[in-house]
Amino acid sequence: LSESLRGVFGETNQSELAAFTSYALAFPNNFLALVDTYDVMRSGIPNFCAVALALNDLGYKASGIRLDSGDLAYLSIEARKFFHAIEKEFNVPGFGKMNITASNDLNEETLDALNKQGHEIDAFGIGTYLVTCYAQAALGCVFKLVEINKQPRIKLSEDVTKVSIPCKKRCFRLYGREGYPLVDIMTGENETPPTVGERILCRHPFNESKRAYVVPQRVEELLKCYWPGSSNKPREDLPLLKNIRDRCMQQLEQMRSDHMRRLNPTPYKVSVSGKLYDFIHFLWLSEAPVGELQ
Repeated sequence: LSESLRGVFGETNQSELAAFTSYALAFPNNFLALVDTYDVMRSGIPNFCAVALALNDLGYKASGIRLDSGDLAYLSIEARKFFHAIEKEFNVPGFGKMNITASNDLNEETLDALNKQGHEIDAFGIGTYLVTCYAQAALGCVFKLVEINKQPRIKLSEDVTKVSIPCKKRCFRLYGREGYPLVDIMTGENETPPTVGERILCRHPFNESKRAYVVPQRVEELLKCYWPGSSNKPREDLPLLKNIRDRCMQQLEQMRSDHMRRLNPTPYKVSVSGKLYDFIHFLWLSEAPVGELQ
């Protein structure tokens, strides 16, 4: 391995490499990797190339990569340069033409901007804007893994809105003197829950300067577990759909009017406890790849 590439491969996230390897073993003919879980250029692309080269030695050809966050044009161009470097270094014909797919709420305006800016994307994955009317936008919901075998896990991304909050959690709504909800707060599963009349520190999960002490006049736990995920534990019956809708409408009616107005509504704050904030950033730093400048 050349000196120019050795440092790059040495700083990647090893759990991501293990995941790519398992994926390639299961689907050697359709290995298309999502490379932005931790860091596209410092981890995702090098790990993908390592597995793709191993597949090539075994007679298979990787399908390519998918970019789902960050500056899609820039990242596609840098990924293409990396693929060409791999093709030259390892003498693998065609590796530089590896397929690059892009997604992430793409629409006509995004595609037009990408084409004007210039990019190396071969295919676009369009879902939300393909199947929904713009005037009746979709509710974007994503399931994220937060714990496996009782070990907290975190998804990192260059887009901070896609960084997940690790470990099992409890969620509480804190109400003020006037009866309106002030803020929601997430805590670790085993943390002491908020108490009426006792001051609690509420922190933005990713912005260090956004924090406030709250003295709740009422505390409501929001998260209820109906099935703990174990076959030997019973599952509670879900409420009727009408009851779920009625509860949703009741919760909306409790919100302040400035949260509910259509024009420039005040964002409703969702926070984390001080302990959970510290743990998020501890895990973030321990999992994020460290770059190297030469």
